[in-house]
Amino acid sequence: TIRPVRRSYYDPSSAPGKGVVWEWENDSGSWTPYDMDVGITIQRAYEKQHPWVDLSAIGFCYIIDFATMGQINRQTQRKRRVRRRLDMVYPLVSGTLPKSQSWPASPGAAAAPPVPTCACPQCLLVMSVKATVSATGPSTTTLQPRKASPAPPATPKAPALAPGAKAPDGVATVRGSLKLLAAQGGRRQAASTPALSSASSTASPPGAGSGKASRPGLHTLNRSHLQRLAIAQSRVLIASGVPTVPVKNLTGSSPVNPALAGITGILMSAAGLPVCLTRPPKLVLHPPPVSKSEIQSIPGISHTCRKTTKKQAKKGKTPEEVLKKYLQKVRHPPDEDCTICMERLSAPSGYKGPQPAVKPDLVGKLVKCGHVFHLHCLVAMYNNGNKDGSLQCPTCKTIYGVKTGTQPPGKMEYHIIPHALPGHSDCKTIRIIYNIPPGVQGPEHPNPGKSFTARGFPRHCYLPDSEKGRKVLKLLLIAWDRRLIFAVGTSSTTGESDTVIWNEIHHKTEFGSNLTGHGYPDINYLDNVLAELAAQGITEESLAQEKD
Repeated sequence: TIRPVRRSYYDPSSAPGKGVVWEWENDSGSWTPYDMDVGITIQRAYEKQHPWVDLSAIGFCYIIDFATMGQINRQTQRKRRVRRRLDMVYPLVSGTLPKSQSWPASPGAAAAPPVPTCACPQCLLVMSVKATVSATGPSTTTLQPRKASPAPPATPKAPALAPGAKAPDGVATVRGSLKLLAAQGGRRQAASTPALSSASSTASPPGAGSGKASRPGLHTLNRSHLQRLAIAQSRVLIASGVPTVPVKNLTGSSPVNPALAGITGILMSAAGLPVCLTRPPKLVLHPPPVSKSEIQSIPGISHTCRKTTKKQAKKGKTPEEVLKKYLQKVRHPPDEDCTICMERLSAPSGYKGPQPAVKPDLVGKLVKCGHVFHLHCLVAMYNNGNKDGSLQCPTCKTIYGVKTGTQPPGKMEYHIIPHALPGHSDCKTIRIIYNIPPGVQGPEHPNPGKSFTARGFPRHCYLPDSEKGRKVLKLLLIAWDRRLIFAVGTSSTTGESDTVIWNEIHHKTEFGSNLTGHGYPDINYLDNVLAELAAQGITEESLAQEKD
């Protein structure tokens, strides 16, 4: 895959120009730098002596308070510390500001310093194309045949052409070079590329024109000849070990497609880029068709379908009563910060939202992990969550109680199909089908009363039908019942808000390939998804609790 790259230039008075770096403190206590554009915005407000800056204008729901050097989340009111430090200044550009540099380079860009050549076939091809392009000019890459006319020698080394001879162009040179490379590659490669020899047999080698011989233009070749020429070039380059670059439509229905594929390779080679035309791998999202009689239920798991509805929050218990089960009061708070409000534990809570019915100076310690917080902050955090009777430590993510999510109502189907996944040829496949319809957001969702969309359903996911694969499925069923697999939010793929999204438990949605990263083979996937389930409080102990 080829992707463009670019260099960015910043004003010397900006944050990077002065070596200023703005950072925020993450959950582990280390410092993470803001993106360059965010840091420039913060520094600009800081230099103007503004008391604070709202980052929503650049797409972030944070406020930076310069008085307390804190970052405040506009939605959750959570605060983090920020800091400003000096780093190395970015190097200055001498002279006028260069144009934006990106690949591919513009035709007027300065030539790169010469690179020592080697004797490999790819370098021979690239250097021959470069020499011809520089000697005959860019017009030689046109597809129209040039008119025969006497021409003076372009360089002292190039002999004058005989009267009536056609000047060799870049395409002829590439063909001659490919013919030479095929011969150098051995009889085996030459024998496998008859189209190359026939297509270039009438082409004049560089500097060796003949008044009697005439070379047909590229437009006179039919589709099969163009396609064979491109494939021949690919075979020669593959034999020389050049990395492959897939070019689509190599076997398209129109003769234009293979011609463009071949010209793409020629032009990229002329630019000094290694290229080999291959057919791109195909995306295989779904298995071959499966009849109902071939679908099997999964041994050890009852039923083949499970539905969920909205679960009502537990009633009759106030947030204070819920937290009382998980906390111990601390009479003498330690000399450290509360990681929720970022104020000292010895001082009152700094939470500024709706005030819970708890004194702001009370401090409690979570019984499992031992982390200490203001009770005022914990009650506020619980009220901003799902209010399901569970609590998750904001520092170490330890879960107290049974964590549930905000997944909308839907259906989960699961069964065995008689096909194997790549990397798991020794077993069949478990297919999971999730189906969630669009609906209206409830009180636990970001925008209660507003409709939400459900894109891409039904969604098909795949697990190997192995012992570990069945274990993952059983835990996924618990996650489904606890409404933890999906949520309503903003899609990181499309940017659409108020839509159903995955909820931090990765699934494999690609059956027979792994082009998107969501397929097989992936030897670490089952272990990774078990760790993600454990982070949601779903482990083998959860299986025992479900049985009880």
